[in-house]
Amino acid sequence: MLDTAPSGMGSTLSFRYYLYVSDSKVDMLLAQMDPAFTRKRTTEVSLNLKIFGGKRASEAPAGGERTARLQRVVRYLEDHGDLGTVDEPGQFFWGLMPLRWGPFPAEPTLAYFGGSAEGTVVGLGGSGNHFLGAAPAAAPAIPRSLTPSLLAGLRADPGIGALAETIKHPDDEHHRTALAAVHRANEAMPGPEQNLEFVAKRLLHGPSPTTAGTRVLLGSPLYVALVD
Repeated sequence: MLDTAPSGMGSTLSFRYYLYVSDSKVDMLLAQMDPAFTRKRTTEVSLNLKIFGGKRASEAPAGGERTARLQRVVRYLEDHGDLGTVDEPGQFFWGLMPLRWGPFPAEPTLAYFGGSAEGTVVGLGGSGNHFLGAAPAAAPAIPRSLTPSLLAGLRADPGIGALAETIKHPDDEHHRTALAAVHRANEAMPGPEQNLEFVAKRLLHGPSPTTAGTRVLLGSPLYVALVD
C-alpha cells in the first residue's frame, strides 16, 4: 500500500509502504475523537450482520478506507494529542529509523520491530494479525498491544527469562527487568535492518539497566511503514 507522508512528518514528499496497521487502535482513537464514528461503525456492523453474516462484519477495512482513517488519527495526534519523538516520547511517539522486524522468533503471533538510534533502544510489539496481508491467526487472550501480553510474548524467548506481567512503578525491579528484555529481544530478531517510519503508543520508557547513558523505549505501533 503506497501513500504520501502526512503533513507535519517531514518537509519533503516521500512515499510509504505500509507493513503494519493496527485497525483496533485506530478505531479506538477515532471513537474518542468523534463519537459519531462509533454510531457509524455500529450501523455498518449491524447491516453487515443482516446481509452477509458475522464473517463479513469482521473483515478489515479496504486499503483506501484504512489509510484515510489512519491519517485522520495521526493528524489529530499531531494537532491535539501528545505525540512526541523517540528522543522525547509523549503518550504516543513518531520515529523514522533502521529496525529489524517480523514475527518474534520465539512467539510467531507477536509482531516485533527493534533497533537503536542516538542513545535510545527501541522495541515495538503488537499482534501479528496486523501485518498487512497476513492470514488470520488465533489471538492471545489479551491483545499483544497491552504491556502484560507483550512482555509475556517476549518471555517465550529462553534468553529473556522471567518478566513481570505488571509494571508498578518506574523504579521497581520489574520495570528494570522489562527494559532489559527489550535489549535482548532486539538481539534475537533476525534479518537486515530496514528504514521504517512509525507512530506508536508508549508503554515503557526509562534508563537502560544494562548500558550506561542509554534509554529504552517500548511501544505498540499504530502503523509501521517502509520508507526508501
